[in-house]
Amino acid sequence: MTPMLERFISPGKGNGLRATGRIRRGELVISAEPLACCVSNKLAREVCHHCFTRGESLLRCSQCKMARYCNTSCQKQAWSGHKRECKCLQSLLPRLPTDSVRLAARLVFALLSPSKSSSEELYTLDEHESHLSSMSEQKKQGLSQLASMLELYLQQEVPDLVQEMESALPPSCREPLSLIAKVTCNCFTISDGELQEIGAGLYPSLSLLNHDCRPNCVMVFERTKLQLRAVRDINPEEELTISYIETLSLTEDRQRQLEEQYHFTCHCQRCDSRDKDELMLSGEEAKWRLLKDTLQKLEGLKAESNWETVLKSCSHLLSSVGGEVPDENLYKLRVTDIALDALIHLGRWEEAMRYGVKTLPVYRQYYPDPHPVHGVQLMRVGKLQHYLEHIEDALDTFKQVLSLS
Repeated sequence: MTPMLERFISPGKGNGLRATGRIRRGELVISAEPLACCVSNKLAREVCHHCFTRGESLLRCSQCKMARYCNTSCQKQAWSGHKRECKCLQSLLPRLPTDSVRLAARLVFALLSPSKSSSEELYTLDEHESHLSSMSEQKKQGLSQLASMLELYLQQEVPDLVQEMESALPPSCREPLSLIAKVTCNCFTISDGELQEIGAGLYPSLSLLNHDCRPNCVMVFERTKLQLRAVRDINPEEELTISYIETLSLTEDRQRQLEEQYHFTCHCQRCDSRDKDELMLSGEEAKWRLLKDTLQKLEGLKAESNWETVLKSCSHLLSSVGGEVPDENLYKLRVTDIALDALIHLGRWEEAMRYGVKTLPVYRQYYPDPHPVHGVQLMRVGKLQHYLEHIEDALDTFKQVLSLS
């Protein structure tokens, strides 16, 4: 079967991927398994380290005490990739390496035992950018600490790390600092069906995808398999793009994040036109600034699962701004979404449904193309409507989900 994409030089951007023929909206462009991946430390007890499925009673590796599996079948299948990591984890107990160090170590193990599939990548690890030359000294210092941790972590299993890396790894990956920089700049966040982070992985060919704040493709995950799908009709030789960040934010915030994380200034059409910025900041400024200034505190309460306090704060804020800040205002939408989360966790279904329904027209405005974020919000509302036996409304909402595919 002819590949639907090919590598090319994108004007002003460097390497990129483009369509080899016409691709229709919703079509699967490519799917890929990771060269290396790991479950996020914060979810290490809740997600199977082999199939990345959430579970309540996972089996724990008796040796490293960290890796967990659905059953003995998952554990056996994971052993070839886990056995070297297991010794490294044991050597650090009770400490744990960071996610980026664990991912870099798993990458080293994969490169020391290359498979046929890793040699078929469109983009080799050697070609991946580390961006070390454009980093601030402070960021470089942080990465240097991670590189030292990587060497310490691998000592148990790869005592002569630098020597082994020189014999088996491509030139630009032989220094631990360069390797950890490539990992942090090029890895993808692996998410579940509700777009919640569960881990990270390296998918070398798909690192060629360039960014756009209104991309023509999105990435979704089926466990660890990355699927690239078109969200608009794409013409032959048109560049394929994704968004590296959450696009529901102001132009200056998106550009700051892209510069800090990915070391480039975005000049896409949406950034140059500052599309939707005016709508996101609509309403009386003194009122929406109150919402903006409280968001960090609300996120902290949410992280602590302090749902009663979260709901009380959100309700007070939303009633205080009233109609002077429209639903389309970015900060009002974020506070409304946090209130929706709180209501769901507290089992207050009727109120949750009302809050959710209120957000749908706003999501439709901010996601003109099919997008997983919009789809997940529709599913949340549809499930609430179905549970509360608002069957006609639920059916209409689920039809909207189908129309996105």
